[in-house]
Amino acid sequence: MSNNHAAHSDHAAHGGGQPGGLSVSQDGYTLELDTTVFEAGVQSVGFRVVGPDGQPVTAYKAEHEKELHFIAVRRDTAGFQHVHPVRDGKGTWSVELDLTPGDWRFFADVHPVGHDGTMTLGIDAAVAGAYEPQPLPEATGSARTGAYTVTLDGALRAGQASELTLTVSRDGRPVTDLEPYLAAYGHLVALRVGDLGYLHVHPEGEPGDGVTAPGPEISFMAVAPTAGTYRLFLDFQHEGVVRTAEFTVRTAEAALADGHGGHEGHHAHHAHHAHH
Repeated sequence: MSNNHAAHSDHAAHGGGQPGGLSVSQDGYTLELDTTVFEAGVQSVGFRVVGPDGQPVTAYKAEHEKELHFIAVRRDTAGFQHVHPVRDGKGTWSVELDLTPGDWRFFADVHPVGHDGTMTLGIDAAVAGAYEPQPLPEATGSARTGAYTVTLDGALRAGQASELTLTVSRDGRPVTDLEPYLAAYGHLVALRVGDLGYLHVHPEGEPGDGVTAPGPEISFMAVAPTAGTYRLFLDFQHEGVVRTAEFTVRTAEAALADGHGGHEGHHAHHAHHAHH
């Protein structure tokens, strides 16, 4: 019974083709870290969202059951973590992250009360130590996390909404008892490779609406702001554990430009028909 749809048309209106998270400050709101330099390992991160009045924001409108979603990812797109910090009465948030050496990007996805929509603020942090950047994983339609395999159907398109369907199986069997996580059966974050622009992606349907099944398929509507390569991170919950599946995806336009987009396009087309 949420007003998800109102919130999502909001995202579209504010998106304007520009992903979030590229700026530390937007509309007078600024993300401030206690420190931007960390040691490697499990570290406590403290931060605030400072409002136009210069004071830490203490009133937030919850989105997907949380006042604030915090995403951490290394600049090479390794080490993705979607965590839920706790806030004190003065507006200071704290959370533990597992940090490896390198340059990191932290995102705070928030809707301050009094602002007309959701915003994503991003800030850089540095973790000391010998940095071993990882090459971008190959684009693939399948990801493994533990005993789970997640397959991706549908094409990501520049400037237009398209449906992405992720199908979860374990040991070769479809998972039909996914558990709600953040008011959905899955939470998908998409980041543009090159600048880590942050895309809002929303699930089709929600648990308890009478039509959305608890797996094996989870569908989302997504819009890529530009042609190119994106990293997708799907969080889903099963048997009490939240797991993350990672994908590298090229937009349909970029794949065609590579000269080998035909197969993917055909595959997506076929899946689209099967889905209906």
